Amino acid sequence: MAKYMRRFKVIPAAVLLLFGATICRSAAAAGTQLQRAADGIQALQRWYDPATGLYRTTGWWNSANALTVVIDYARLTKSDPYNLQIANTFVAAQNKGFGFLNRYYDDEGWWALAWIDAYDLTGNRAYLAMAKSIFADMAGGWDDTCGGGIWWNKDRRYKNAIANELFFSVAAHLANRDSSSSAEYGGWASREWNWFLHSGMMNDQNLINDGLTAGQGQTAGERCRNNGQTTWSYNQGVVLGGLAEFSKFDSDPSLLRIAQEIATAAITRLVDKAGVLHDPCEPGCGADGVQFKGIFVRNLTALDQVQPEAAYRSFIITNANAAWDKSRGPGNQFGQVWSGPFDAPDAGSQSSALDAIISAAYLERRR
Repeated sequence: MAKYMRRFKVIPAAVLLLFGATICRSAAAAGTQLQRAADGIQALQRWYDPATGLYRTTGWWNSANALTVVIDYARLTKSDPYNLQIANTFVAAQNKGFGFLNRYYDDEGWWALAWIDAYDLTGNRAYLAMAKSIFADMAGGWDDTCGGGIWWNKDRRYKNAIANELFFSVAAHLANRDSSSSAEYGGWASREWNWFLHSGMMNDQNLINDGLTAGQGQTAGERCRNNGQTTWSYNQGVVLGGLAEFSKFDSDPSLLRIAQEIATAAITRLVDKAGVLHDPCEPGCGADGVQFKGIFVRNLTALDQVQPEAAYRSFIITNANAAWDKSRGPGNQFGQVWSGPFDAPDAGSQSSALDAIISAAYLERRR
């Protein structure tokens, strides 16, 4: 990893801001959803701190998702100068978490996916090497408690959906990108998916609850059961992206069938009468929950790319329009409740809404 790091340096803030403003202005005339994405990205970038490589007003893992939004926008608009920001974050953010590692395996998974996305955009193998390094640390969280799976964090007290979904998705993405280790990563993806599918975390409504009763201090009969906690939107989303990616590696038709069942349940059960997605924490979702819905839409879009469905596209457009029409405030900032009203925005809520709008822009381009 050190040999890759020598190629990067922190970029002056003025340079990054100048590039961002120029790109947004040049992209804005291309179409309705694309123009909205350009305006929203310009607002998001006001929270970017080049000195830290992170986004002010939001947390560590949220910044990984905000960076993913920028990468997806750069891919959509073919905006190469955003490569400067990506490279800057690659160096500067490691002052907070070297190697993008910490106590939480789910945090690590978000950064691994961000660097895979950066690799897809730029072809820079340093980003892929970083994702592989992060995955290796995540794999250390696997043990036989509850028959398998990784822990939420390194305290090893809770096995939950998000950490395992991310582990699955990272493994599937690496299997399709690292030919020299494809079988290894594909094996991990298969092992994780087989465990997850039979773990009990998916309920009888085809929605995924938060995790398992796998904590310490419980009797054997109380452990390893669905804990019945919230069916957060991002728990329905990350698994869709993982299944979509793994279906490119493994032709098992059950992968996309189960993905469709989860997606259909989410877009019919987690929405209001207008079809707008909600998490039950609204309007007080805090720093974490404001990010969840955009993650769902981003991963639903990944599923739609391999298994197109009119219902998915209708849902994406409905939610992108709601965020723009009802949850947008001054300076094209977005609140957390897409059906409105606009409330206090931050980089988390901004990037979440942009996930929906950028997804709609991709659909607009495919028409």
